[in-house]
Amino acid sequence: MAVNRFTDCIPIDRETGLQRTNTPVVLTLLDFSSPVQTESDPAQIIKDQRPKLTRPSTPHFHLQSTISHVPGQPGQSSPDRSSISGPTSTVHPPLPFPPIKEHRFAFLITNPRRKISSSATMAVESDAMSRIGDDILQNILSKLPAPSFASAACVSRTWNAVCGRVLSRPLLASALSLNPSLEDAVEEIVEKVLARPMRPMFAILTIEYTVYGLKDAHRLIDEKFHSRIPIITCEASGIIGRDAKTDELREVKFENFDMMSDIDERHRPGILLTVGYLPGLKLEVIPMYRSQGPMIDQFIMDIRGYVASVSGPTSPDAIIMFGNPTCDMKPVLSKMDYALSADSLLVGNEAGRFKYTSCGNWKSETSSSSECDAVALVIARDKTKLKGIGRTEFHLSLTSGTATVGPTYKAVSVKVRSRDSCTWITGKREGNDQIFDGRQMLDDLDNEVEGVTDSDLFVGLIKRRRCSFGSEKVKLKTSLAYHHVLDVDEQYLYLRGLDIKTGDSFHFHVPDYKLARSSCNDISENFRIWKNISKINDCPTMTNASLTRGKEVIGAFMFTCCGRGESFFGEPNVDSAPILKNFPGSPLAGIFCCGEIGRGPLISCNPGGQGRKSTDSCIHVYSAVYLVLTYDPAAFMP
Repeated sequence: MAVNRFTDCIPIDRETGLQRTNTPVVLTLLDFSSPVQTESDPAQIIKDQRPKLTRPSTPHFHLQSTISHVPGQPGQSSPDRSSISGPTSTVHPPLPFPPIKEHRFAFLITNPRRKISSSATMAVESDAMSRIGDDILQNILSKLPAPSFASAACVSRTWNAVCGRVLSRPLLASALSLNPSLEDAVEEIVEKVLARPMRPMFAILTIEYTVYGLKDAHRLIDEKFHSRIPIITCEASGIIGRDAKTDELREVKFENFDMMSDIDERHRPGILLTVGYLPGLKLEVIPMYRSQGPMIDQFIMDIRGYVASVSGPTSPDAIIMFGNPTCDMKPVLSKMDYALSADSLLVGNEAGRFKYTSCGNWKSETSSSSECDAVALVIARDKTKLKGIGRTEFHLSLTSGTATVGPTYKAVSVKVRSRDSCTWITGKREGNDQIFDGRQMLDDLDNEVEGVTDSDLFVGLIKRRRCSFGSEKVKLKTSLAYHHVLDVDEQYLYLRGLDIKTGDSFHFHVPDYKLARSSCNDISENFRIWKNISKINDCPTMTNASLTRGKEVIGAFMFTCCGRGESFFGEPNVDSAPILKNFPGSPLAGIFCCGEIGRGPLISCNPGGQGRKSTDSCIHVYSAVYLVLTYDPAAFMP
């Protein structure tokens, strides 16, 4: 418990029951959330000797300040009275208060020489509080953790207005824990992300499921936020973020389950929590249900309907998606790519189980009892946004990690196995009538690239499909889709996924760590140029936020392939380097994925964003997708 005391000589009126003499009245600011750490302090509150305190009947005003120590004690400095105006006298030693675990901040006025009435106490409190200027109060409130900050905003209209100024800019916070206890890990990451003023508008929890159960993890995080915000809990192949205890950037990949290995080796715990406050935006979780098959059209209609209800336009600014491993997400992303605006950004993980909580701002016409194939965190502009709030923007960038090898083929014989979600094909080269089976195609690649195996091989198919949505006119759409090679034999090439037709042209892709590293370096250089062109600053602190000009980087999400990482590059944090080098003070939340979702216009290094390129595919392989969030305080939306 931190105790701050300031003593003012305040005249007291007899009619009100207060003293008229200049009797010292002690203004005490209490923080019951953390113990005071001092060395050999006689005024230190000894835990086992604390008498019980009868709580005062006066209203509690939530506040926190820095600790002012008793003058004259060894190793302690004099109290800082700069934050309190008016005459001052002696500062009394701290009173013995019992420990209270929950965050509770009190603004107490006590007279050590004489008891005063409850109404009189309130009058003195009001007078003392009026002496604290808004700037000082804002500085104090900006140091509160999120739970106490929320309480402070409820004290009065004045305090609420000051709290609004503290949260005048969007925030992103992320923390990682490797604690093997799920309960302790959740406590660590929640305490870390809520260690500063924050009004969370969404939460994404990423876990290692063999140690932390998906259902239990979602229940715990849902209880922490009282089911009042959109929450997604998902499984991943690994996580990237800053440790909640050491603040060190960690890159943690979860090993595949192996029954023959030692239990301590195959179970590597890890959990990552990301929360955000994005004023001027609306967020909601929208699921894609399954009936006889994925209800793609209904899913897109739900997204459009929600965006129209909160924003006006029918396309969101950004969507963070998570797909079920049992569902082929390629047709889903292809239809979304057609139906949504070209400026809407899509990022996420193609395959990973999930749980979600919706805040109830949108109800689908589909029964919630249906099986869920995917979930989307939809981010849209708020048409009721208050004046004076700047603009939060989303920017997409993408690295590549595969090289194209071998000749171009066309699919000849195609057999679909919907039950296994795979397709068997044969092919022939362009300009050649000879039909090749899977083994022959792989032998062709061996002549160009040595040591190629089907486990490291992908096929990139160019698909031309007629596409429509609702009553809209049918149009021809061309897209690139990557399919993992499952196996080869003397009959077929076996590919994961569906929607492959005779006549589709394709070529092979193999992972290339040199190309991937070079691509990361290129992205880092692009970030540097883009930052200078757009006059973007790194994430400012509370103290210098008002002095920062231009755009500010709030933070970044990263979705990288589970095949990358330290084992791929030979050193850690290669994928994180573009963010760390260019925006070192910004939060970073990374996920190792089984299929990286990334769709939309890429960051342009040209002035004004001229000549912006878009992704040629919605789902990528051996890549890293970056979603960078910036805030422009000068860009006021109409």
